[in-house]
Amino acid sequence: MPSFSQNTETERSLQHSLKDARAFAVMTGIGETYLSAFALFLRATTPQIGLLASLPPLFASMVQLLSAWLGQTTGHRKRIIITGATIQAFAWLLIIVLPLMFSMYAVPLLIAGVFVYHAGAHLSAPLWSSLMGDIVPVKRRGRFFSFRTQLTAVTTFAALILGGIILDFMTRREMTLIGFVMLFMTAATARAVSVYHLSKMQDTVERAAPPQLPVSREWLQRVLQSNAARFSIFFAMLQFSVAIASPFFTVYMLRDLEFSYLQFMFCTGAAIFTQFLTLSQWGKISDVFGNRRVMTVTGLFIPIMPIMWTVSANFWYLISMQVLSGFCWAGFTLAATNFVYDLISPQRRATYLAVHNVLANIGIFCGAILGGYLGYIMPSEATMFGKTYHWLSPLYGVFAISFVARAIVILLLLPKLREVRNVRPISTAQVIFRVTRIHALAGLFFDIVGTRPRNDRKQD
Repeated sequence: MPSFSQNTETERSLQHSLKDARAFAVMTGIGETYLSAFALFLRATTPQIGLLASLPPLFASMVQLLSAWLGQTTGHRKRIIITGATIQAFAWLLIIVLPLMFSMYAVPLLIAGVFVYHAGAHLSAPLWSSLMGDIVPVKRRGRFFSFRTQLTAVTTFAALILGGIILDFMTRREMTLIGFVMLFMTAATARAVSVYHLSKMQDTVERAAPPQLPVSREWLQRVLQSNAARFSIFFAMLQFSVAIASPFFTVYMLRDLEFSYLQFMFCTGAAIFTQFLTLSQWGKISDVFGNRRVMTVTGLFIPIMPIMWTVSANFWYLISMQVLSGFCWAGFTLAATNFVYDLISPQRRATYLAVHNVLANIGIFCGAILGGYLGYIMPSEATMFGKTYHWLSPLYGVFAISFVARAIVILLLLPKLREVRNVRPISTAQVIFRVTRIHALAGLFFDIVGTRPRNDRKQD
């Protein structure tokens, strides 16, 4: 493992964070990735899939406000983080047991179990982000989080493959349910390992600032005009437009295209593997050239991805679309995360992240509900001028609407964001070249250039 800090205690915490990332990734890859597939196995409808993807995260996100308040009141972040992670591990037992005990209410009880799962995650999330923002050295932030996310991506990919193989093997023997139980028990065990490594991390015991309530009209106007508010609004609206389609790609693959679990695994894993290949370069670029530039470049591709799923149902074509998706979302997610750390002072970071994530989850809820409703009412054929046109899935209309919504958000809101740090200038074409190239000497040159002093010019 590379070193990220000269301080021994800080470096030890960062190494435990990396081990936590691997355990968390196992849980995500072998467990969370297959929740929608499990819901379909339980005969969930398209609207129910939308509820599964949106309702638990929305209600659970309110726990982040409680988390920020507890962190400010007690001054102990790590205890709350560990409590949330423990709840998340326990939730897998509910997800397994409740639908099996009460099969008539299997899908609603699955949604309830997933709510507990997300509540644990949201209890930890803002304080974990606050803690990591204090621990990770500022000048190494992009590289650390890109390496951590890269490690997460490759582990998630491996866990995803293992899960697909297990499900396919058990399905061939008509024991699909046992296959899902094996996956989710592994996820619970992995989260328990994650709890251990979280307990070994350093807590600097900095209290988060409480939310400023009640607020004056002048204060509210100032906040709404700030770069932080613009970013939160942009991020929430983008989450809304993405969620119109994102929960239903699983439905499209497993129900409409009748993919096997192995095909589903390969198609989902292609995006994760691409993230692994590109995250290191994205991290270097965000450190040197700024997070806004990365979001701008990836924002060129994010709107077109859902509409490309309507072009062809060929398996290899969809794999290529997932590669493009992994390329874009790797850069955007990393840049958006680092942008938050740059925007907010450490003392107010937990509170801001709680509000920011609640807004994002409201966007996800509204988008997924809209997508589920549209997927239910959209036709799979239309008659025009006396001729009837057929298409494979009513979800094509959902993908098209998501494309329009994403394009509007990117074109109208992304240009309003401003880079927080002083960074070096770079063009869009140069960014794409630096991420996709594999020439070793070019990479060495970029590393040397990236260590040179930055000028004082801000990038728009």
